[in-house]
Amino acid sequence: MGWRTAWTIAKRDLSSGFRGLRLLLVCLFLGVGALAAIGSLTSAIEGELESQGQAILGGDIEVELWQRMPSEEEMAYLEELGTTSPGYRLQAMATTPDAAVPVELKAVAPNYPMYGELLLEGGSVLGAPPQGQAYLAPGAAERLGIGPGDQITLGTQQVMVAGIIEEEPDRLSEGFALGQTVIVPLDLPEAAGLVAPGAMFQTKTRIAFDGNHDPDAVAEALQEAFPDSPFDIRTRNRASPGADRFVSRMGEFLTLVGLAALVIAGIGIGGGVNSYLEARRNSIATLKILGATSGDIARIYALEIGIAACVGAGAGLLVGVLVTPLLAGALGSLLPVTTDFVIDPLALLRAAAFGLLVALIFAAPPLARAKNFPAMALMRARVSPLAQQWRGAALPVALGIAGIVALAVIGSSNPALSALFMAGAAAILAFLALLGRAIRWAASRMPRPSDPIVRAAVANLHRPGAATGSLVTALGFGLAAFVLLAGVQSSLDGNIQRSVPERAPDYFVLDVPRDGVGQFREIVTDIAPEAGIETVPTLRGSIVAFGPEGSMTRVADMEDREGTWGLRGERGLTYSDSVPNGNVVTSGNWWDEGYSGEPLVSVDEELATNAGISIGDMIVVNVLGVDFTARVANTRRIDWESLGFNNVWVFSANTFENAPHNLAATIEVPEGTQTGGLLRALVTAFPSSSVIEVGPILTEARTILDQVSLAILAAASVAVLAGIAVLLGAIAAARAARIYDTVILRVLGASRGQLLALQFAEFGLLAAVLAGVALALGTGVAWLVIVQMFEFDWLPDWTEILAVLGGGLVLVLAFALGASLPLLRARPAQTLRSL
Repeated sequence: MGWRTAWTIAKRDLSSGFRGLRLLLVCLFLGVGALAAIGSLTSAIEGELESQGQAILGGDIEVELWQRMPSEEEMAYLEELGTTSPGYRLQAMATTPDAAVPVELKAVAPNYPMYGELLLEGGSVLGAPPQGQAYLAPGAAERLGIGPGDQITLGTQQVMVAGIIEEEPDRLSEGFALGQTVIVPLDLPEAAGLVAPGAMFQTKTRIAFDGNHDPDAVAEALQEAFPDSPFDIRTRNRASPGADRFVSRMGEFLTLVGLAALVIAGIGIGGGVNSYLEARRNSIATLKILGATSGDIARIYALEIGIAACVGAGAGLLVGVLVTPLLAGALGSLLPVTTDFVIDPLALLRAAAFGLLVALIFAAPPLARAKNFPAMALMRARVSPLAQQWRGAALPVALGIAGIVALAVIGSSNPALSALFMAGAAAILAFLALLGRAIRWAASRMPRPSDPIVRAAVANLHRPGAATGSLVTALGFGLAAFVLLAGVQSSLDGNIQRSVPERAPDYFVLDVPRDGVGQFREIVTDIAPEAGIETVPTLRGSIVAFGPEGSMTRVADMEDREGTWGLRGERGLTYSDSVPNGNVVTSGNWWDEGYSGEPLVSVDEELATNAGISIGDMIVVNVLGVDFTARVANTRRIDWESLGFNNVWVFSANTFENAPHNLAATIEVPEGTQTGGLLRALVTAFPSSSVIEVGPILTEARTILDQVSLAILAAASVAVLAGIAVLLGAIAAARAARIYDTVILRVLGASRGQLLALQFAEFGLLAAVLAGVALALGTGVAWLVIVQMFEFDWLPDWTEILAVLGGGLVLVLAFALGASLPLLRARPAQTLRSL
């Protein structure tokens, strides 16, 4: 029999549709659809980030500094590269006679924006605002209750609102802000007294290249030309590192979820193909009696299964493409992504290949078994189950596994993570397979229960042809998916609801003058007498060198080492006579109050360990172009989870006696305290200070976390849906295999109630054993996702997790009993004649 004849028989077999292969269709549809949507969305976002890199950054390269503009020498070097566009970024207060709100002040040069378009409401496309004017983000205008033509005060300067921003081309590169954007001319911050020595501000100088330059090579050359300058350099290739990191992590997680859905679906595919071939056992035996060879059987049913797999994968690809605009719309406020249909041939091909390879791996063993057994063995399979046949399936399974590993590792942005996932999935499958064998072995050797229902249920776990192995794998994966979803969701909710709000002060205040601390405290206590006030000096500086005196290591010359981020770039610095709140000294001693000897410094314990910094070493730090030297007096452990003032470096007060700087403050007021007028009173007294209400910031942060949580929930739901489909398929397959047993029991006098009790007892025993396994597997993977991948705190709600697990167990038992009802309606005589 050739392929043409095999196709004719296969086509006739499928003429009534894919009845019997629905589980294969559903599983491939879910898995391939998830991977297609994930691949298309990730590709679309990465494509936008790459194609819009110049507009997102506002230049080909950006040089960021704290508390100063580039020096003449540095600016001359930058101007040789192309057109420069300097600017300021700082926190400020925008006020009107009736309101005051914190804003992110963005002072830009006349040639802003060099790339992209600044669009105002009404369709106006403009550049930098003229002198005496400002553009406001919609949120700032709304909170101030103003519009175009109104006046606002920034520091000591009054400006007119010239328009409301509709589209800010470089918004994504600016990162998270503590207020809404206000764009002003370049000279306003200085005229308003907002960038006086000691004030906290950044400068961003952007360069549009003249000619064709490699931005990464230019960044490296710039660092080499000015090794002691604390530049923070970004290029158009990585215009928004935060967005790149978010997309990368979410892409990795979602891809792993899609692969997990496919692994779970693979179990369903194997069970579905096995059930399909079992239902055609007599047809296969008849074909063999009529002269069909094993190769003919393989061709016929490989065609049928292959067509069904292609239809399922094709439907998944179609739906994956169709839902991408919906996902893009949901992320539009966070990331630059088009809401049009995105067709990435490579991503779609990869998703389809994953699905078809999984189908090959799990469909090959049952097909090999049906192909290799003689006709008489197939006829007797109901009462004498066929043994496993792995030899014929070894080659296709090996090829399928090799293909999946190659696709997962080679095409991944994080090959190590993908390889680890594949190894973990294989280990879990192997563990569940061994657990199934262990349950059968234990059931065969345990004492015979006296209750006949329980005795029969235990016997069903180890009798010839028992589906215990497939049920253990399906139930284990399905219940673990429920636990995983509950663990991830409840832990995210814990981070959103509990971790942040409990630790946050009510107000942050930046740039409080040192000589105005007394007045500051007086204003706050007059309005809120019970308020808690904490003030700390704030400076910015870069570590130049560290190590033993006489053999110090220059930071510019050292290689990057994990955990030494506190040595790179400009860092927040402070000084204190006492150990900061939430810090614990772990080695060395703290200096006395009023200490006036050799300048000393305290270092974060983790940084000291990773960088090899010891007690007695020297630290050279550059602040506003001046080097200061201090000796390491102690190390301390920092509570980074608090939203108070945490600094890697804390110096003795005499270190920075001559360095200009201001103070920052936090204000905590008792619940229920009326603070009306506090914001305005502080802004009136300290026009150059910024008062930030923490509540709106937490609301925005909570909204972002909610969006991440929703994305994870939606993605994990695909795996859960696949798990449910597999559970239904496994239970349905077990039901099909038990028609004969049920009919025999009914002939022997078993009642319907006893048959239902038998099903309940069997699945109840399995579910009880697997509940603990699913709890361990699900929470373990959830911990990896939350802590290792997203770097959140592990804050699960165990009550919710156990409730979801209990609901899953109830669902399993309900499915089992529901699947048993058709067995009770089977007529013994008719059923026995058809077997």
